[in-house]
Amino acid sequence: MSKNLVAYFSCTGTTKGLAEKLVKVTGGDLFEIKPKEEYTASDLNWRDKSSRSSLEMNDKSSRPEILNKVNNMEDYDTVFLGFPIWWYTAPRIINTFLESYDFSNKKIIVFCTSGGSGIGNTILDLKPSCSSDAKRLEGKRFPSNVSASELEEWVNSLKE
Repeated sequence: MSKNLVAYFSCTGTTKGLAEKLVKVTGGDLFEIKPKEEYTASDLNWRDKSSRSSLEMNDKSSRPEILNKVNNMEDYDTVFLGFPIWWYTAPRIINTFLESYDFSNKKIIVFCTSGGSGIGNTILDLKPSCSSDAKRLEGKRFPSNVSASELEEWVNSLKE
């Protein structure tokens, strides 16, 4: 039997809400990716070129430190990985997460939220951070008000 993990990063609660709905649909375990240093409102000000998030996103090698760890990653077959879209891609902390584990022979399914932009090249941007033999699947951007039935339909469409 396949075991699912729903791992997510959320600063404002939008992606967290989606992750909690997805856990109910998948029957998976929930894991919050917590930054070692929490983001403040000023850190997230994308209009400020010197804000923490702007500096991280302008530096492709930036890897914000994660406070917590999945202790039993080897137990999971599928990892649903959620985050908000920042600057048309995943926040750099998602690269940190992907580079922290061996995802060999695991499916990584991305789900994301955004105030307006689409998923863009997010999957391609994340590919170098994944284990080379991870089974990557396309991801999807969802509105914050997505229903459980819409999520269930999406999850069912992913089955091989």
